Amino acid sequence: MPSLPALHGAARLDDWGVIRAEGADAATFLHGQLTNDVTGLASTRARLAGFCSAKGRLQASFVVWRPAPETVFLACARDLLAPTLKRLSMFVLRAKCKLTDASAEMPLVGLAGDAADAAAAELDVWGVRADATGAAIRLPDALGSRRVLVAGQVEGTDAAPLALAHWRWLDLQSGIVTIEAATVDRFVPQMVNHELVGAVDFQKGCYPGQEVVARSQYRGTIKRRTLLFDSAQLPTPGQDVFAGGDASEPIGTVASAAPRPDGAGASALVEVRLASLDAGALHLGSAEGPRLEPRELPYALPLEAADA
Repeated sequence: MPSLPALHGAARLDDWGVIRAEGADAATFLHGQLTNDVTGLASTRARLAGFCSAKGRLQASFVVWRPAPETVFLACARDLLAPTLKRLSMFVLRAKCKLTDASAEMPLVGLAGDAADAAAAELDVWGVRADATGAAIRLPDALGSRRVLVAGQVEGTDAAPLALAHWRWLDLQSGIVTIEAATVDRFVPQMVNHELVGAVDFQKGCYPGQEVVARSQYRGTIKRRTLLFDSAQLPTPGQDVFAGGDASEPIGTVASAAPRPDGAGASALVEVRLASLDAGALHLGSAEGPRLEPRELPYALPLEAADA
């Protein structure tokens, strides 16, 4: 397989949008809706979080930051912004919290490699540098390349352009699944490794689906996980995955996918039934479809849960 080129530059993240929550109860309201702590989030930190149904299935996932005590921003997949904004607004009731679409005034840009160095040289992972015009958020590295999420007007976004598809591929290499329209209501957070990348706080108070998420964690019922694969064909989020020779039922679902920057096929994060990993190679779309070649995630995966 050809060697991968180094990726540097600024990608306009037109497939993402931003929700703003403002008001005296903004943080406490979101704290009661999301899988992670919001009330304790400092202005210098960001974190991942999910929004679940009552059955514990992810409806959306976010990068969350709180530049001021009464202001919280949620970056999410753009195709989920409107339905997520509508659903969250249903639960506001008497809380002093106003939810709005801030995408137009907070455009998102992803900086990678050299372009990210100047924007976040002093930041550790999930560190934030914010002011009245925007924020720079240090994301987890991907294949050793520094990455920064920029919201609004922040110095450094005039770097050479980077293709959105290349940024999406770097996202995959970080092992973080972003929920999008095709994967809504498919996964409990642990199925996409969300608790392994810091998107779930098991010590916080209740939120929709919290009992299901906690039960999966503490009763040994995590039988599905997300792994990284390469494929000769570009997978589609939500697409079924099968074990070779067994066409009876799918054993997994494509969570995220992007073409490889070298043009040699694609990469994908795929949620799979752990007990099926010993059944042989995995295939895309059917038991005779393109073979999925396993690749290494950047964090340890507790595969022993397959026997739970």
